Amino acid sequence: MSFDFLKDTQKKIHFIGIGGVSMSGLAEILLYNGYKVSGSDRSNSILTTNLEKKGAEIYIGHSTNNIKDVDLVVYTAAISEDNPELIKAKELNIPILDRAEFLGHIMNGHKYNLAISGTHGKTTTTSMISHITLNADLDPTILVGGNLDIINGNVRVGSSEYFITEACEYKASFLKFYPTVGIILNIEADHLDFYKDINDIQNTFIKFAKLIPKDGSLVVNADDPRALDVCKEADCNIVTFGIKNGDIRAKNIVFNTKGCPTFDVYNKDEKLFTVILNVPGEHNILNSLASISTALVLNVDKDSIINGLSSFLGTHRRFEIKGKTNGITVIDDYAHHPTEIKATLNAAKNFPHKRIFCVFQPHTYSRTISLFDDFSNAFFNADTLILADIYAAREKDTGIVSSNSLGNKIRGNGVDCKNFHNFDDITTYLKEELKDGDILLTVGAGDVYKVGEMFLEKTI
Repeated sequence: MSFDFLKDTQKKIHFIGIGGVSMSGLAEILLYNGYKVSGSDRSNSILTTNLEKKGAEIYIGHSTNNIKDVDLVVYTAAISEDNPELIKAKELNIPILDRAEFLGHIMNGHKYNLAISGTHGKTTTTSMISHITLNADLDPTILVGGNLDIINGNVRVGSSEYFITEACEYKASFLKFYPTVGIILNIEADHLDFYKDINDIQNTFIKFAKLIPKDGSLVVNADDPRALDVCKEADCNIVTFGIKNGDIRAKNIVFNTKGCPTFDVYNKDEKLFTVILNVPGEHNILNSLASISTALVLNVDKDSIINGLSSFLGTHRRFEIKGKTNGITVIDDYAHHPTEIKATLNAAKNFPHKRIFCVFQPHTYSRTISLFDDFSNAFFNADTLILADIYAAREKDTGIVSSNSLGNKIRGNGVDCKNFHNFDDITTYLKEELKDGDILLTVGAGDVYKVGEMFLEKTI
């Protein structure tokens, strides 16, 4: 299917799984441009309600009856082959695209496509680049995997040739994109329910890099050996960044009392400017360096870079301070990989506190079992760890792994770790244990953020 299909705004496009962050963003882009949009999902959410207000037909539950006068069906990777709407669309010979293919078609209508990839940091880096480009008045279209205050949600429709999006490697979906500037933040083992091993993952990133045209640019973290290796296979302009290595470097780093860094930005031996971040952690220095490098590729002026980064206060669910009660600070973070968890706990360690109580909800059985040993060594900076049950997401419990077995391994490593099986019990325990000056940190990609909200409700 060519992009010409999308030039006919009389077409009706149906999204199976429209409540997902990326799917809802794509649907909103179409609504803004005058298309007819319908979609289904398992339950209502803020995103589906927002789409309904903007004119989308929303169906709760999947049914063949939802396919009405539809010209194209778009579905997410989480939708199974036995989905009744997918089956119905095939029976009626309605064109079908998966989410990544459809996003690729949308991107193909723009001249400057920025695709932010990597195992960690995609949402934050996409958000930082969004702040910079908006500050520079580039009027980009933005698709981000979280809610960003500056755009009042997860999508912004611009009228320029700039398109900014996260590029997820799950099921190699980013290979269906058309990047002119590709960013690789890091490459680690994840999504091992799809990939064979880390080498398989790295090879997929190499394919991603080869999508960039010769006059395009690849921005790569030089402190990450696997990401740096990908450069050797790319046939485009290369810009590297890092704290220890790379063209664009952070030097003279100083952290304030909230763990937020100030540093000088150098291009090789030349000092360019000084940046003040209002988000904590060393990992955000790397995210900002990726954003700075990308902005330099786009010839963005230094004031827009400095002011854009300074105005960035974080994305929802990325070290988000949810509230404070009785001297206890409640923070939520989306971290669901061992490396991300370590970075989040390091950031919390630099935040004023007496003790850190971390509530972690593992995300998917496949990730928990494949990274079991790494998870067991990720929580040494927590004074007390509370493990919730595994969030199944798209998977079924086969009994191979559980939060109890992970807890046993973590306790064996000397960490104070407790298992609970529902949020009410976790909240009751926290209410009894937390004292003035403590941090409650909820961590995970599922619905663990509800624990922090429940704790605030019960203690206010």
